[in-house]
Amino acid sequence: MALIDLLISPAFAQAAGEAPSPLASFAPIILLFFIFYFLVIRPQNKKMKAHREMVANTQKGDEVITAGGIYGKVTKVHAVAEGEQGKVSLRIAEGVEVFVQQNTISQVLTKREHVAEVKTDTPAKKAANDNK
Repeated sequence: MALIDLLISPAFAQAAGEAPSPLASFAPIILLFFIFYFLVIRPQNKKMKAHREMVANTQKGDEVITAGGIYGKVTKVHAVAEGEQGKVSLRIAEGVEVFVQQNTISQVLTKREHVAEVKTDTPAKKAANDNK
C-alpha cells in the first residue's frame, strides 16, 4: 500500500442518493420567513400603528417634535376633509406660529396620563410621598 492510499480514501462506486422531498428543501426558507416576520415585520407594524394613533390623538396644548426637529406647542388642530392630510398649528416661539402636516409629528412630549396623575395628587398625598 502506498503512502498516498493512506491519505486519500478510495472512492468506490455507490448508488445515487435519493432526491430530498420538495417540502424538506423549502422548510428552511419558510422557517426564515416566519422568524423574519415575528422579529422584524410584526413589531414594526405595531410601532407604526401606535405612531398613527399618537398623531391622530394630538390635541391642543400638546408639546411635540416634528420630523424636522422643530419643537412646538399645538395651538390648533385643523379639521380634515375627506382625502386630505391633517394640519396643526404649532407655536414655536412667542408670537411665531407655523402650520405643519400632522403626519410630520414624530413625538408627543406631553403625556396626558402623567399630567392627569399629577393633578389628582392632593397635598396630603404629596406630603406623604415627601416623608418617605
